[in-house]
Amino acid sequence: MPSYLSANEAAAALKVSLPTLYAYVSRGLLRSESDGATRKRRYLAEDVWLLTERKHGRRDPQSAARNALHWGMPVLESRLSVIHDGRLFYAGHDAVELAGRCGIEAVASLLWRGELGPLAAEPVPVGAADWKSAARLAERLPALEGLQVFLPLVAAHDPLAYDLRPEAVRRVGARILRVLAAAAVGVAPSADPVARVLQQRWLPRDASAARLLDAALVLYADNGLNPSSFTARCVASAGSTPYAVVSAGLAALQGVKHGGACERAAGLLDEVRDPRSAEAAVTARLRRGEALPGFGHPQYPDGDPRAAYLLDLIAAHRPKSPEAARARALADAVAAALSERPTIDFAVVALCRTLGLPPNAPLLLLGVARVVGWIGHGLEQYQEGRAIRPRARYAGALPSTS
Repeated sequence: MPSYLSANEAAAALKVSLPTLYAYVSRGLLRSESDGATRKRRYLAEDVWLLTERKHGRRDPQSAARNALHWGMPVLESRLSVIHDGRLFYAGHDAVELAGRCGIEAVASLLWRGELGPLAAEPVPVGAADWKSAARLAERLPALEGLQVFLPLVAAHDPLAYDLRPEAVRRVGARILRVLAAAAVGVAPSADPVARVLQQRWLPRDASAARLLDAALVLYADNGLNPSSFTARCVASAGSTPYAVVSAGLAALQGVKHGGACERAAGLLDEVRDPRSAEAAVTARLRRGEALPGFGHPQYPDGDPRAAYLLDLIAAHRPKSPEAARARALADAVAAALSERPTIDFAVVALCRTLGLPPNAPLLLLGVARVVGWIGHGLEQYQEGRAIRPRARYAGALPSTS
């Protein structure tokens, strides 16, 4: 569906007359604007879709309530991110454009304060001995579980953790972002930019890699009400601390249907020994009736622009990389077979392989970046001031009356 519809198209989609369509506008149910050229009015397609869903919901309210949890009607408001015309926007700014000129700290400021800017270097109130103990434990755990180890440790020493006013939450959010960046690579927290912390540990001799890592972080920062963001909002709605909000987000991200997308995309790339074998690997998957993880995204039917940008960035910075060539060959083979394009998860896996990063690096990048989105959702929910408490329709045995 295009972004805007003509009056006739909108009326046809709603199955109403033009006078009824104009009445919807006057009642505030639809937004319209001049198209600028012919002075005719055009109507926001999303509003038309929402009104259609509302009408359906009135006819079948139980179905509408069920579907609201599965790509159905919006269940709450957010000013953080939106997909419009096949592109992701953070607070009105194109995420890909931001990735080309901003670091993850500036995007955090945008989503937490409403404007691009720096983040304060909040000190981490944990002693070196306690930090080293947590780091030794985290080393023995999977990537995202390892990040979770540090959150209750820091929270227990942070009096700001329990202050849920916006400015305090922003300060704690900046602290958590730097804590998890340091935890991801096994170093002590510092005031250095997040991408630089990662680069200095993973690729100490390649300062240019920080630019690539920052782009991945920015593109991963938020993507609407995915399972981890909705989980984070639920926890914030209960009045829990920002540390608990981020820990809950990490817990949801561990699921095979969420953060597991990175590992599945990596598994597919592992089946491509060299660029010449990409077509055979795709054909073998299709013959076995198996999916091609890392390709095709329901929210980006014409291709994920985040992935396209990151893959182009990899090609520009590492034009002779065998790993980059392998990823490009796989992307071309999938496009030829199914006309599906890479997702951001595949692109981040390709980036990490190209840079020679550890196998868990894609998940660590995702976990660190999403702190920005989770804190943003937490801020919105704290200000909402109400607990998220949907009702379940009881479908079990009736209570005994005997």
